[in-house]
Amino acid sequence: MKRQLLTGHFGPDDHASISSAGDEQLTRLELVAGEKMLDHGIGGALTSLKALGVFPSEIGIDLLVVAAHVHAADTRISRAEQSQDSWTREIRLVIPVSDPVRWGTATSTLTKALNFLTGDQWTIGFRARPDRFTTIGKQAPPSLLALPFDSLSLFSGGLDSLIGAIDLLQAGSTPLLVSHFGEGATSDAQGKLFAGLKKQYANSAFDRLRVGMTFDKGLVKDVGSENSTRGRSFLFFALGVFAGTGLGNGFVLRVPENGLIALNVPLDPLRLGSNSTRTTHPYYMARWNELLTELGIDGRVKNPYWDKTKGEMASACANQALLLKLAPHSLSCAHPANARWQGHQGRGIEHCGYCLPCLIRRAALDSAWGAGRDETTYTVPDLRAQSLDTRESTGKQVRSFQYAIERLRGHPGLANLLIHKPGSLADEVARLDQLADVYRRGLDEVARLIDGVDTRPS
Repeated sequence: MKRQLLTGHFGPDDHASISSAGDEQLTRLELVAGEKMLDHGIGGALTSLKALGVFPSEIGIDLLVVAAHVHAADTRISRAEQSQDSWTREIRLVIPVSDPVRWGTATSTLTKALNFLTGDQWTIGFRARPDRFTTIGKQAPPSLLALPFDSLSLFSGGLDSLIGAIDLLQAGSTPLLVSHFGEGATSDAQGKLFAGLKKQYANSAFDRLRVGMTFDKGLVKDVGSENSTRGRSFLFFALGVFAGTGLGNGFVLRVPENGLIALNVPLDPLRLGSNSTRTTHPYYMARWNELLTELGIDGRVKNPYWDKTKGEMASACANQALLLKLAPHSLSCAHPANARWQGHQGRGIEHCGYCLPCLIRRAALDSAWGAGRDETTYTVPDLRAQSLDTRESTGKQVRSFQYAIERLRGHPGLANLLIHKPGSLADEVARLDQLADVYRRGLDEVARLIDGVDTRPS
């Protein structure tokens, strides 16, 4: 095990010398393909936005470069191999940016956000881009036409982001939707949902930025890859802000996520940091807004559904008929390939039906529409058909929910304490009661779904 150091370089002629400590393994991250085309999806993102008339700022481009370093480290450094506790890695990044001084003022906030998000220990330094990359962005050409986009929203392919897009479009907004795609199931879901929205709102000029960013396995010599991808949301947020810097001043990046998932309170004493994502936790969102202020970016991130359960989001969606039609094509599952693993050939990629996000999804759609109206395909269609084994994945999350529900029923006031478990809510003092209440209501939705489900060890 070693501490890992990733240093970004703008092409083979970028000979910046970065010194490494004796216990560090240094990896050079090449950011340029060919002569000047930015690699890893960054150049493609700039080209896609140019076609839409959107020209991000240099700081916006920097942010995507930073995200590339984070994503490379997060996905290509194995936790099992490169940590003392099988989770916490020690990662140092040295990143070339347009304004190292400005980025230096934001280092503390950036480090806090990443440490919280991934559970690792990050150290981040900055250096100036080489001369021929001092300026990367293009200036918007003179035009009498204003950009059509009046809003900006993340579009993951999940149910919550679908509801967020429908609500904006139904209200007459013209959003730019921002997608990051990786494996096939996510990309398929995003494509089907976007096509469905385009068909429904054919007269709207809304569009999307779709970016993929991957790194070759073996990027870090003799080190395995990592599948937990806790840092993926940093890339997703960075893509949204990157696009936002080209939309003009005062943009708001909407991050649609129900309050139960955003809080992500551990369901039982064993479900702690390594098992709980913090993608849209209020502490993480607050650090992003602090980071944008320090970078001088006139924008902010916002979760418009922080006080809603997933079922409440679905039932309040502004176009129920469209949601009912498109929801089966959205992807919530943490294990969308489970059907294939279990030998269900020909059924394609579907929801497993028993992971944490699947259970919350099923509960939400039953709550919004009534049992039997959710047309999503689940590998385990009936949770009550047989006893679920708590030693296997099919029963673990159901039993964890049962534990959390029973605990809260016995002591309802615990909600006000439990919401602090995943991380600090010091930025949310005025909203603590509302956060506790959305946690209670979210568990109530799941309780109705799993009432009478039998779980036991085999």
